[in-house]
Amino acid sequence: MITEGAIPQRRLRQSIDWALVGVYLVLVLIGWVSIYASIHSTGPSSIFAWSARSGKQFVWMLTAFGLAGLILFVIPPKIWEALPIPMYLAVLGLLVLVIFVSKDVKGSHSWFELGPVKFQPAEISKITTSLLLAFVLSQQTFKMSRFKDFVLAVAIIAAPMLVIVAESETGSALVYAGFIFVLYREGLSGWWLGLTGLVIGLFISTLTLGSYWSVILLLGVLVLSSALTGNDFWKKLGVGGAFVLLMALLPAAWDWVCAGVQSRIDWMTQVTWVPAAGENREYFWSFLLKVKPIYILLALSVLALPPLALYAYRKRDGFLGIALATFVAGVILIFSADYIFQDVLQPHQRGRIEVLLGMKEDLSGVGYNVNQSKIAIGSGGLFGKGFLQGTQTTFGFVPEQSTDFIFCTVGEEWGFVGCLIVILLYAFLIVRLVLDAERCRGKFTRIYGYCVAACIFMHLFINVGMTVGLMPVIGIPLPFLSYGGSSLWAFTVLLFIFLALYRDEKKYF
Repeated sequence: MITEGAIPQRRLRQSIDWALVGVYLVLVLIGWVSIYASIHSTGPSSIFAWSARSGKQFVWMLTAFGLAGLILFVIPPKIWEALPIPMYLAVLGLLVLVIFVSKDVKGSHSWFELGPVKFQPAEISKITTSLLLAFVLSQQTFKMSRFKDFVLAVAIIAAPMLVIVAESETGSALVYAGFIFVLYREGLSGWWLGLTGLVIGLFISTLTLGSYWSVILLLGVLVLSSALTGNDFWKKLGVGGAFVLLMALLPAAWDWVCAGVQSRIDWMTQVTWVPAAGENREYFWSFLLKVKPIYILLALSVLALPPLALYAYRKRDGFLGIALATFVAGVILIFSADYIFQDVLQPHQRGRIEVLLGMKEDLSGVGYNVNQSKIAIGSGGLFGKGFLQGTQTTFGFVPEQSTDFIFCTVGEEWGFVGCLIVILLYAFLIVRLVLDAERCRGKFTRIYGYCVAACIFMHLFINVGMTVGLMPVIGIPLPFLSYGGSSLWAFTVLLFIFLALYRDEKKYF
């Protein structure tokens, strides 16, 4: 027989996604053990020792569990939907304030210091940005296709992102790019995702291959996209593809022409040759040698733009018009890439990108961390060296191993299998968040769930990519694993707000 008071308890157990809670606890425990492994050689007597990071992390864990309990069982879930605007503005103010009152920590001004406790508002801003984004996008009057609504959504993301960049916290700012997946789910055209990838690709290709081949890449992508989305597929592909192919062959052909010109100039200097009145052939041939293939490519492109624009207007081909505008913007980006790289980025950021892209090798400088991290992960083999047996870890070869490079501790001590298990746990967490979000009836909870999944995914992608040398070293924690109270609290709050919202919905159906 079920008593009247037992029914709410049964509903409570059924409405909480205990699988998410379980994965969260497992990841936190793995992080705690890995933190101890990364610092045990410095002499802590116990994993609970307060003087060591593992002991401090244990305190952060207990307080994080307390926060999780408050959010899940005490704080009314509706408060998160009622107060996103003041919370967002308050945290945005803290982000600005910390620039002026904080100390310089490795070139960054992003930490408040309250006695022994350090607090980073950039971690909390992900929560408030997610809440406000969910609030705005869930309004019945909001339409992603409407320009002013789209600009509003972008402004909500861009405001804290730009302030965090001003704090010199590029890694934390980069996480905000993950919100584009949320906008895509809520109606943003998939072409924006492609455009984002194109911008990144052009920047990288300009640094590694040069401006000429970046323009060729841009032309090829636009020709293919225009052919696939409009009419006259074969005509556009044939004409545009032929032009791209000819331009790709132009450097080799121009080298052949220049070789002939140089031979002509050498001959003219060796024989007695008197130019006719007003004739200056030597100047003409010397001028040809100064012409570069990129000038010819841009000149032909400029000549082709007006007739193509007229063709797009007459055929009412909107995408071709967009492609032409994208080409112009892309060329501007290509020729601005060197300025951005040399004058906008900080020296340590340039160095990390150069090492990542193979532009230079600096194993004892900016590339030291990544090189030691890869050695640690690679030395773990299939099953790892065992708990507290990692040599790279024991002798402290990897800097920041308990924070930004905690994943290499897992790789060295537990090997490929351990890394795979951790990544699968994260994959389960992210997929489960998305599935739970899709089951929600309320748009606010669904959108917020996607925001949580996007934040965790970006942190995972950047941090793991950084430790294996696929991403530049930009100082970003691995959720639930890396040492630090700000990070653990922020991700706990971020996750358990969704669990509370999800529980509030589930108890009614």
